[in-house]
Amino acid sequence: MAQQSTVTRLPNGIRLTFIPAVKFKTISIALFIHQELAAETAGLTALLPSVLERGSRRYPDNLTLQRELENLYGAAMSADVQKKGERHLISCSLEMMHGKYVGADEEMLRRGLAIVGGVIGDPLVVNGGFKEDYVEQEKEQLARIIKGLINNKSLYAVEKCVQSMCADERFGVFKYGRLEDLAGISPASLWRYYREILFGNPVELYIVGDLEAERVEQIAREMLHFSRGAQEKSLPETAVYVEPAETRFVQERMPLSQAKLVLGYRTNIAYDDPLYFALVLYSGILGGFPHSKLFLNVREKASLAYYAYSRLAKHKGIMIVAAGIDGADYEQAREIIERQVEEMARGRISDAELENSRVGLINQLRLQEDSPYQQINRHLDGEIGGRKYSPAEMIRALEETGRDEIVAAAEKIRLDTVYLLQNEEGVQPDAR
Repeated sequence: MAQQSTVTRLPNGIRLTFIPAVKFKTISIALFIHQELAAETAGLTALLPSVLERGSRRYPDNLTLQRELENLYGAAMSADVQKKGERHLISCSLEMMHGKYVGADEEMLRRGLAIVGGVIGDPLVVNGGFKEDYVEQEKEQLARIIKGLINNKSLYAVEKCVQSMCADERFGVFKYGRLEDLAGISPASLWRYYREILFGNPVELYIVGDLEAERVEQIAREMLHFSRGAQEKSLPETAVYVEPAETRFVQERMPLSQAKLVLGYRTNIAYDDPLYFALVLYSGILGGFPHSKLFLNVREKASLAYYAYSRLAKHKGIMIVAAGIDGADYEQAREIIERQVEEMARGRISDAELENSRVGLINQLRLQEDSPYQQINRHLDGEIGGRKYSPAEMIRALEETGRDEIVAAAEKIRLDTVYLLQNEEGVQPDAR
């Protein structure tokens, strides 16, 4: 029987979750700093992971940091920014060989946590700010990422649909922030902002591996001892329940060879809602698999789409349906998509569609348990979503959910925004 995860608080308030896993020959560490997703701070938050990763006081440049990682038998570290609901997360993760396979026992965990603790808790600071050339270089790189979104038209269309749909909500903020905000960020202002969120915002540490919980906590106390505030800041909950007054249509034109159609739906079902797994099954039946309604009816039967899928923003209660189409087929493609949604609300779901989707989703869950970072992500989802599910609970919920519950979820879904990225008339299309 699998051991249960343990949750403790370090003396500085960091919440430590240890996930015992005998089957992994590695130790996986992930630290998350939580922040509210907000337009005015998104650029600052998005810039921090790459600046922090450039070096700490002990490892002041990438070369010395990489040498230390190599000394840990090729350990790999990465830092990034994530958007989960209306939370903006700074993440720092490290994966390394388990010490027992290299004769190092607990020393590997100690050295790995020292690296993460140094990058997060003891970064390189020069004259009251982050190192200037690091900040300027990473600002340029972040600007390229923001500008580069338009080069992936499929992702661009989904992002623009979400921004239009949630223009007055925090979820509408792009996780990399706004280009125009970068110029005003200085090494000193970025450092002040980082000190503020590290001092007062929720910080979570996850460790996965074949280890003893007591020793993990003891070593974490030793290696992540930087000071933080006594009172942790409370971040606002994600706003899920929104009833659209009417369906909005947004059209954008630019030179491209394949139009992108995106439909944004409000499900009004949160991660901790009793109908959440009915919604998961709903999305799977609608557009999660090659046997799903969108794939078969829009792409295969009508030959109207190069791709067609649905996916959930589970912490926001939003469902996105996206398709790559010929611009001239917009009306017909949209009509067929909306017809599939209507069919599901009427309970017109075949036994094969239901069972194949159920099996597919359960297989996905089982595969996730073979990845330490997927296990961490499941625990993090539970913390943010207000409800923690074990793998067995998730599988049982999918097995026990039937057509009636799926219809109940379908009846709550409302079309909010339709976004169409269309070719400019008379303009030679470029690559998709």
